[in-house]
Amino acid sequence: MWSKKLKIDGMTCPSCADGIEKRLNALDGVKIKVSHPEGIGILTVKGKTSLKSLLKKIREKGYQVTELANDTATADDATPAAANNGRPLHVAIIGTGSGAFACAIKAVENGARVTLIERKPIIGGTCVNIGCVPSKIMIRAAHIAHLQQQHPFPGIARQKPVIDRKQLLAQQQARVDELRKAKYESILESNPDITLVKGNARFKDAQTLIVDQEHGHKSEISADRFLIATGASPSIPPIPGLAGTPYWTSTEALETAQLPRHLIVIGSSIVALELAQAFLRLGSRVTLLARHSLLFHEDPDIGAELHKILEAEGMTLLTHTQAEAVSYKKGLFSQGKFTIKSTAGQTLTGDRLLIATGRPPNTRDLSLEQAGVEVDNGGAIIIDAYMRTSVEHIYAAGDCTSQPQFVYVAAAAGTRAAINMTGGDAAIDLSAMPSVMFTEPQMATVGLTEAEAKKRQIKTISRTLTLENVPRALANFDTNGFIKLVMEEPSGRLLGAQILAPEAGEMIQTAVLAIHNEMTIEDLAGQMFPYLTMVEGIKLCAQTFRKDVKELSCCAG
Repeated sequence: MWSKKLKIDGMTCPSCADGIEKRLNALDGVKIKVSHPEGIGILTVKGKTSLKSLLKKIREKGYQVTELANDTATADDATPAAANNGRPLHVAIIGTGSGAFACAIKAVENGARVTLIERKPIIGGTCVNIGCVPSKIMIRAAHIAHLQQQHPFPGIARQKPVIDRKQLLAQQQARVDELRKAKYESILESNPDITLVKGNARFKDAQTLIVDQEHGHKSEISADRFLIATGASPSIPPIPGLAGTPYWTSTEALETAQLPRHLIVIGSSIVALELAQAFLRLGSRVTLLARHSLLFHEDPDIGAELHKILEAEGMTLLTHTQAEAVSYKKGLFSQGKFTIKSTAGQTLTGDRLLIATGRPPNTRDLSLEQAGVEVDNGGAIIIDAYMRTSVEHIYAAGDCTSQPQFVYVAAAAGTRAAINMTGGDAAIDLSAMPSVMFTEPQMATVGLTEAEAKKRQIKTISRTLTLENVPRALANFDTNGFIKLVMEEPSGRLLGAQILAPEAGEMIQTAVLAIHNEMTIEDLAGQMFPYLTMVEGIKLCAQTFRKDVKELSCCAG
């Protein structure tokens, strides 16, 4: 393998650099990283491809290119291989979820070789296998079932849906398998610089992992850089009698082939509410126990409004209630029966029990103390904005850290970790991070709530627009929910948005970009939004800071 530093003249924009990278990186064994502002390309070649032929391909694109002497390269310009005494940097990654694969792909692009270690039989982590993908498929199916019997159009006959859960589950699993193959397995098959090792990894010291494999075999893996991306697992509360019963976590709930007659849910955050409503709409009776109010950590208006909506659909919600004891009796010819005694003095019975009380990080079995990696009181790995742990060459990303538990956060963190471990300098900015819950209506938030701003001693003004004032919601005959915007005073800058509405997950990115670009409420109010769309509601809400929305005409400018 050899590397060269090239001077490339004639590039006029970043797309020029992208075009050169795309053309050369498509060749076997060839990697080039091009900087448009500097007019520099760092070329790394494995195999017999000649420098002359590669320079010709760059010139065919209309650029002038010359080879620079190797001794002119600075440490910042060096490829990972050059910076590592002529051999590829070796990155070991524990886990194979979105953060792990994002890191692996970027590290290989930057010249490293990667070893992935996975303890489970299949790769891909939570999102594709037992989280985001299967849950959204189930939620969508439940939404269709709900519309069949509860839609708002009297000219279309309503009917009770016939649910074949086994057939729905087969479709769901087929799509999961398809996406895992396309987004994870095929990457391994097509990339010789990424190696998969199956087994349980733990640190021997700061430079070495011990991997416990099948049949008592052990192996050791040494690396130059490490990424810990082990995710999180469901929390099981210490309720007397719960251990040993066939309770569900979200995994079993998503994989069940039989709908329960009565599902009892313990929990009140995103996972609990999404699955509770999905089962309700598929025909199960659902009772939910919430330790506090719904979505206790969000703006209180969201939990209060969603509470009304779910009760109207038929869900039983017991807020400020906990389970004191759980028992289970097996059935002879049918499903068994759970009995739950609550702190409110109630006794509840149901044939299934779902525990959805949070997801602590998977760090207990990693022997992090052997490497000197620090964790917080909950076992989450402490990292900085560059994904560095307390040990300089060990990084972490995703749900095993104190970062928000969203797949897009894990992927962004994994990519930035790879950039940093191969000589770059990339931080993650979570100040405009969106959060979405896929109940109906959906919840989507970004930035600060009124309460959070007050804690930071920021003076704010907020406005709430109910969906009765959004033309698209009126046209849909679906006005459950609201849009709330939080403005900094006196600057007028948008600080936060809380939305409870159909398609809130699609709407929120407008607020994300507005906050990221420090737009004011006036900026938002003056933008052109397409009519009739739900996202137009953000513009209308922005206009209410200065006007009465009821005095505006349709698509008011």
